Amino acid sequence: MRQNKKVIYWLLTGCALIFIMVVVGGITRLTHSGLSISNYKLLSGTIPPMNDVEWNEAFDLYKQYPEYQKLNNHFNLADFKDIYFWEWIHRVIGRFIGLVFFIPFLYFLLKKQLSKETVKKCLLLLFLGGFQGFLGWYMVKSGLVDNPDVSHYRLAMHLTTAFITFAYTLWVALDLWFPKKKEINIGFRNLIRIGLALLILQIIWGAFVAGLDAGWIHNHWPLMNDGKLIHETVTIEQSPVWKNFVEGKSGVQFVHRYMAYVVVAIIGLIWYKARKLTLTIPQKNGINVLLVLVLVQFILGVFTLVLQVPVVLGVLHQVVAFFLLAAMTFTLHRFSK
Repeated sequence: MRQNKKVIYWLLTGCALIFIMVVVGGITRLTHSGLSISNYKLLSGTIPPMNDVEWNEAFDLYKQYPEYQKLNNHFNLADFKDIYFWEWIHRVIGRFIGLVFFIPFLYFLLKKQLSKETVKKCLLLLFLGGFQGFLGWYMVKSGLVDNPDVSHYRLAMHLTTAFITFAYTLWVALDLWFPKKKEINIGFRNLIRIGLALLILQIIWGAFVAGLDAGWIHNHWPLMNDGKLIHETVTIEQSPVWKNFVEGKSGVQFVHRYMAYVVVAIIGLIWYKARKLTLTIPQKNGINVLLVLVLVQFILGVFTLVLQVPVVLGVLHQVVAFFLLAAMTFTLHRFSK
């Protein structure tokens, strides 16, 4: 680790910034602020309106799009400033992350502090960061046409790419932190891979729930409305039936609600099987943290649902999902290399 310490700290700083970016993105979504800036200016967009004239120009631009015309036509300038702030800071953090990745990368490259393998991984990280920025604007564009809301598919792509970029950045840092190879238990490693795949699927359906505002219905637990395991609206909102589970509010909540049990079960199985193995301290810590986090996340999900998605709980639910992915990534790494 010693010879790669600066590179590791750089990558972990990137992880921390992506985490902050996702938290602010969650607040932006839950406060319905994401469509407050309807243009994209890479450089000049980092400076917010500085006087009354500029604020009124920004507000007039907002008035040209469906969100104001169909939902927020009661807004005054003060209301607009509130939602503008969250979208603006979200974009500024995104630009800052780009600089934090690119400038040190050039420095380490010129100083020949990166191996060829690490350079390839860092180039992929830079691509993922740029692609994430593109997906953010691609998502915003979907809410500027007729429907005053972004496509939940594009929201899911934007959020999932952020999570994957974070996980891969952490993985590259761990490769440098733990350079020594060891024998691995392939069967147990594959079980953790299954857990990671299920967790990513759950994150995707969580984005669907957020994008469709599906957390504001069926606010009961453990059963859905009217004491039903499967509410009748789960399968009748869309046609054909399968569309309900990716486009219907009841359907996507149904998947997210019950997939949570599957994620808890697979992590519980990982923890149970690990008790029979001889583990290193990092392996043991990773699995124990996984179990604690998945239980905390499950409880948070229940309270977020029954309390109809208060902003604080909604953001916390997303934050713990982030930590859970970090713990899963760390654990998989410790059982993979």
